[in-house]
Amino acid sequence: MSDKRILDIITSPADLKLLSNEELSILAGEIRHEIVTTTSKTGGHVASSLGAVEIILALHSLLDCPKDKIVFDVGHQCYTHKILTGRRGQFEQLRQLDGISGFPNPNESVHDAFIAGHGNTALSLAIGMAWAKKLHHEQGLVVAVIGDGAFTGGMVYEGMNNIEHLDNLLVILNDN
Repeated sequence: MSDKRILDIITSPADLKLLSNEELSILAGEIRHEIVTTTSKTGGHVASSLGAVEIILALHSLLDCPKDKIVFDVGHQCYTHKILTGRRGQFEQLRQLDGISGFPNPNESVHDAFIAGHGNTALSLAIGMAWAKKLHHEQGLVVAVIGDGAFTGGMVYEGMNNIEHLDNLLVILNDN
């Protein structure tokens, strides 16, 4: 690697597949710095985004997005996702007039599977997307990233009762 930051050479999630584990660890620190620096000026949901950096790096290192879909239960944990999916240049306009949203937004990027902001909806959405992929014989995985707060609502339990036949669904629990 050159003297540049690793973050400066990432233009898409596919670039992560070329990095070593050590480089991914360094990149995680660079992304955290970017999030803190930006949100100190624009405001935003810092804690949830900082807590999801490695999860999102791992997902984008292994998945083939946008064929594979990531649904965030708490949408404001997606800042790393936004940075890695072509919106880093707009990140300084996070949550600003004419800037990018603080949540996933399919109008911003093909990498955003669904617009979501609050907990307890991702699993139900991901189940619907996974069944749609199956019915249309589409390749790809659907990943629901849910937090421990999602278990305060009944939709998660209902969803868990409906995933038995979905071999194209992955549920990740980000337990604070």
